[in-house]
Amino acid sequence: MQPTAGLGFKMEHLDEALASRDPGLWFEVHAENYMVDGGPRLAALAALRATHPISIHGVGLSIASSDRPCPNHLARLKTLCDRIDPMLVSDHLAWQRWNGVHVSDFLPFPRTRAALAHTVTNVTIVQQALGRRLLVENPSLYVDLPGHMMSEAEFLNELADATGCGLILDVNNVYVSASNLGFDAIQALRAINADAVCEIHLAGHTADADADFPLLIDTHGAPIAEAVWTLYAGLVDRIGPRPTLIERDDDIPPFQTLVAERHRAHAVLTGQRAHV
Repeated sequence: MQPTAGLGFKMEHLDEALASRDPGLWFEVHAENYMVDGGPRLAALAALRATHPISIHGVGLSIASSDRPCPNHLARLKTLCDRIDPMLVSDHLAWQRWNGVHVSDFLPFPRTRAALAHTVTNVTIVQQALGRRLLVENPSLYVDLPGHMMSEAEFLNELADATGCGLILDVNNVYVSASNLGFDAIQALRAINADAVCEIHLAGHTADADADFPLLIDTHGAPIAEAVWTLYAGLVDRIGPRPTLIERDDDIPPFQTLVAERHRAHAVLTGQRAHV
């Protein structure tokens, strides 16, 4: 079956999402927003699942931490997965929790052999607890930490080889990280093992207003940049079509604006992209 493009689900778009019959349309939700026992939010997700496939994208597993995954968090995530039966389950190559303290950000780490061993163990624990394959996404990077022993692509490739996990390749994150840290985005994308890539993410970014420290910020609050569309088209040419998510988490536009970006991604996936 031809991979298609999906949208990050927003509650304000519920009625339009339920009514949409766009061929192959699927939706992705953030796991932690739905890891509850009941209520209107979970009811809305169940209604959406009755009409469209759902992907669950976590933001709190902290798989790159030296701490092990929180058992309570894992149990609630498993309950949600068993209830919704998602097409994919994913989280990020980052850490948020250490020594009992949790922060709401995707924090970087030196990509050492020790860090790889911790991450392999944590991904294995998650996959065994869920009884499902986990996809791991490359985050946006804003500072080049000392102590790296391998590139991000090498780390992700070895993680996938060691655990059998899949990868989400976020093209916008690669573009943002390359701009901030000064590496070649095309070469970084080419270094990823194509066979491990199970999903692609596309999103918008903005430039930081601080002129003394010029950074691109992965805000998910703007249209997808033309440079990211170009990288995406080249990636699909190299690895073939993969399910592709359009992410928007801030400054949410009308549903049809997001659908238009979805149609553009679909044109890339099907080779009909004269305008890309």
